[in-house]
Amino acid sequence: MAQPSARRTALAALRGWRSEKRFADSVITKLLAQTELDLRDRAFALELFYGVLRNATLLDFWIGRLRQSPLDIDLRDLLRLGLYQLFFLRTSEHAAVHETVELAPKSRRGLINAILRTAARRQDELRSQASRQCLALRTSHPRFLVARWEQNFGPEAAEALCTWNNRPPPLYARINRLKIGRAGFHRAYPEARPLSGNPHFVEFDHIPTEALAQGHCYIQDPSTAIACQLLDPQPGEKVLDVCAAPGGKTSYVAEIMRNRGAIVACDRAAERLAILEENLARLGAGIARVFHFDWTCGRIPKEIVEIAPFDRLLIDVPCSNTGVMRRRVDVRWRIRAADFVRMQEQQLKIVRTALPLLKAAGVLVYSTCSLEPEENENVVQQLLRELANSRQMDARSSLPFRDGFDGAFVAKLVRTG
Repeated sequence: MAQPSARRTALAALRGWRSEKRFADSVITKLLAQTELDLRDRAFALELFYGVLRNATLLDFWIGRLRQSPLDIDLRDLLRLGLYQLFFLRTSEHAAVHETVELAPKSRRGLINAILRTAARRQDELRSQASRQCLALRTSHPRFLVARWEQNFGPEAAEALCTWNNRPPPLYARINRLKIGRAGFHRAYPEARPLSGNPHFVEFDHIPTEALAQGHCYIQDPSTAIACQLLDPQPGEKVLDVCAAPGGKTSYVAEIMRNRGAIVACDRAAERLAILEENLARLGAGIARVFHFDWTCGRIPKEIVEIAPFDRLLIDVPCSNTGVMRRRVDVRWRIRAADFVRMQEQQLKIVRTALPLLKAAGVLVYSTCSLEPEENENVVQQLLRELANSRQMDARSSLPFRDGFDGAFVAKLVRTG
């Protein structure tokens, strides 16, 4: 009885994602909170939901080979679930077909059963047909996105990136040295595996519930540390974190500053402020003050202006998220070619608004989790053209196919006058 419940949850999540226009994480989290699935079945529901989203184009290709006449979208979701179990999870034919058929309306069960049974018989043929298709179809990515990655990085890197995006992400965490030292952390949590070249980060097989509750670590990809390291905040300084929620970088900045000085942490999303405040409190980032503000509109609150000028600005702008598609599974289906220019305009506006709060000789760090030049190098070059009294000091990036972590771009500018 447990597995059908997991399948039903995954099916409801797929339908909710289509109809409610919410992010995939939000949809499945809400549904799981409403169920009483045990840990194993919760994991199965997540695997089905995210697996179908990751492989939707390929699954639809196989459906098209099995059924040429039109199918309504609800039946297509059922077939996607069934095919994902057969072709990716290699679930036994009986379990995959029978339990999926049970989710269908009685009037359509015969059709779903017939298609899935045929798919099970023709697996080798269908896999062979898929292997001859283009990269975008084989890896279920938008064609325009694959084409731009092939142009920007080369065909081999583009294929490696698409393959990377379709793998479940590892579970990384940053040791929070405001609460515990590295040696103490490893004694308390021996299951944590150190990361070579990233001494303050570890990898877990399962969510470290106790370590998180104690504020001893924060779930975070090592690529996110680049921005904080380039910012290089010093104890006693004043730092403005322009787009701070949910607080991973803010708390790391507080840690680097040894909780001495002042951090102003802002975010435009009111619903994310509570999460930001909760995370900062749990992690012991006592020097951070939280403000609700949208840097693309409105006047800067006087409470922030009164604290200025700041020694350092961390501007981790909203972006297309193309560097973190492995974690944000549905980004590929929401993104459009025009988004890169639209995001660039928003990013520039945020920087222009915040920049007057930076003192002379102050440091500005601009960062994204995008792989796209419009949001990264092009923004920095535009800023340098506009700001005659600024110069670029450094720039770093993380590319999944090269570095083995999430994608990120970071540039460090200094205001010279």
